[in-house]
Amino acid sequence: MKIIGLDVGEKRIGVAKCDTSVRIAIPQNTIAVDGTEFQQIAKIAQLIGTDFFVLGLPRSNQGTETAQSEFVKKFAVELKKHLPSAKIRFQDESLTSVEAEARLKSKKSYRRSGKLFKKGEVDSEAATIILQDFLESFQNNSGAVKNGKAKMKVVAIISSIILTLLVLSGGAAIWYFASLTPVGCSSECKDITFSVEQGDSPENIAKVLKESGLIKSALAFQINARLSGEATQYQVGSYTFNQGMSSQEISGKLARGEINQNVFNFTIVPGQNIFQIQESLKKAGYSETEIAAAFSKTYSSPVLKDKPADTSLEGYLYPETYEFYKDTTVESILQRAIDEMNSVIIKHNFEQKFAAQGLSLNQGLTLASIVTEESVAGEEANVATVFLNRINSGMTLGSDVTAKYAADLLDPSRTTYTDNSLILEIDSPYNTRKYAGLPPGPIASPSLASLEAVANPTDNDYLYFLTGDDGVMYYSNTESGHNQNAAQYCQKLCSVAL
Repeated sequence: MKIIGLDVGEKRIGVAKCDTSVRIAIPQNTIAVDGTEFQQIAKIAQLIGTDFFVLGLPRSNQGTETAQSEFVKKFAVELKKHLPSAKIRFQDESLTSVEAEARLKSKKSYRRSGKLFKKGEVDSEAATIILQDFLESFQNNSGAVKNGKAKMKVVAIISSIILTLLVLSGGAAIWYFASLTPVGCSSECKDITFSVEQGDSPENIAKVLKESGLIKSALAFQINARLSGEATQYQVGSYTFNQGMSSQEISGKLARGEINQNVFNFTIVPGQNIFQIQESLKKAGYSETEIAAAFSKTYSSPVLKDKPADTSLEGYLYPETYEFYKDTTVESILQRAIDEMNSVIIKHNFEQKFAAQGLSLNQGLTLASIVTEESVAGEEANVATVFLNRINSGMTLGSDVTAKYAADLLDPSRTTYTDNSLILEIDSPYNTRKYAGLPPGPIASPSLASLEAVANPTDNDYLYFLTGDDGVMYYSNTESGHNQNAAQYCQKLCSVAL
């Protein structure tokens, strides 16, 4: 089961995630409380594939609830309105920010560089602490986990019996212990990268280790792992092994989580634009010069075939979590994300499905990116149909998010376009409030759900929509109906600065 942890504040929300099969919470990012926080949380939940949330519930040093506790409870109510399927649990917490700062200060990357961490990093680390505390509490109190432990005890007993039989039958014992010895190298032992993914079973890990030439016997490896208790402790990540290591050494490293320090994860979130992706690359340690040079290069992939020459890579970088070696160039990262987009397009036959809607590949990606930005999770197909209806009716798309993107291109610091009325009048082909048809290219990385929505829109005749303050989307056939919906349901969100 996958879980999202939230450290809810009045200005920022720290986010962490975990998979209960691994039982390790991982910091994700920070969300600004700006009126769109629930939509952003919904997008993260969709990307991770969960509706289970753990919220830190602040308590005083005396263990009593505080005013902040009430704030978190109200936040939970709003989250439930935006995501009706959400399963929400609270985890008592106190001074997690202090502990988070202490953790960050202890990290080698900060001790060696002397750089200061940002408040957002404290928030995401605090969310990680909250989620990890919940996992440990869950492990200690959950009947399901207790049953799982009982099963593991049975497995351990069975494994002990197997080993006893091996010992009693001398030949089998010789085989068992010989099978745990290193495979050996013909000359110099070279490092081999081995990855453990979420959901990988000990049996599957043993099988792949054998296929990779790292162990002599998958069965002997599994018996040893069960007897040592390490089989239940294997941790997700990339590891460096070689054929000079014994099965016991490999198993121990997997259980301790001694992952390859030369790799890192890089995540592109659905709805991120290239400016945000570039910021993520800076945080990953790449310089502005490296990033600018990489984004100015020409890349090769079938998915890029009808991308206008004067547009950027916007919308062609597939949102996913990727794993790279630390010496990987920015160009290689971008090429990987482009290749992944191409694979997704081919796998789902999106190009042909876009064509059935009268759209080229570039147009399909463009519309999907707008749908990603405009939709509440689960409403993508309806929103896609509204835009297609408007195109077929000769109307402008009228999308505020395209006007915002035009402002990001022309005036990212908002020194000229200082309010929404000015932004909505920007003279740019990306401003679909002003110009008919689709923009020249995408405005963000489209989600898979939005790509599916454009490829397979619903059957409705709506021409207008909006997202209400309650997180529900309201549709209308007429402008007057749309204005009525805005007056009734959208007092705050419709006034959020672009």
